[in-house]
Amino acid sequence: MIKKIHKTPFEGLIIIEPKVWHDERGYFYETFQILELTEAIGNYEFVQDNLSYSKKNVIRGLHYQINPHAQGKLVTVLKGKVLDVVVDLRKSEPTFGKSFSVELSDENHLLFFVPPGFAHGFSCLSDDCLFHYKCTDYFHKASERGILWSDPSLNIDWRIDNPIISGKDQQLPEWSTVVDFF
Repeated sequence: MIKKIHKTPFEGLIIIEPKVWHDERGYFYETFQILELTEAIGNYEFVQDNLSYSKKNVIRGLHYQINPHAQGKLVTVLKGKVLDVVVDLRKSEPTFGKSFSVELSDENHLLFFVPPGFAHGFSCLSDDCLFHYKCTDYFHKASERGILWSDPSLNIDWRIDNPIISGKDQQLPEWSTVVDFF
């Protein structure tokens, strides 16, 4: 499954480059293989898969769940291109309050592991995108939280000029008011 692991400056945040086999028919690669994945990211149990379809200029996020229902996510793009963005919510880490982004696409086939303790979101950079993620905990409405995508103190460049944002995401609090850290 894994060709190369790309570590990031954020503890536990990992970009996985899979082995991809190309031929005249197209390509093939494994998106999930528990033994190699456990070796790369540690021992996480994935319990739920989600699929999101978005149109160009859509921004989703920044979302997270608090303990005891915090979610780790293994994300990839099946169609299109996104800018995947996280913000570190772990007070004990030197990267606390900082953001990280990576471009994921159906061309680069990258997988991105986001451990619990991060707010997560993405922007759709192509005409549309199909975004897949495996989660380490179930959706839990009472534990659901978020941070305003456009918070100036985070200074995230979503690479979108005219964003399409849900009403729910427009109402999320700014970073300075967040108290549910890890």
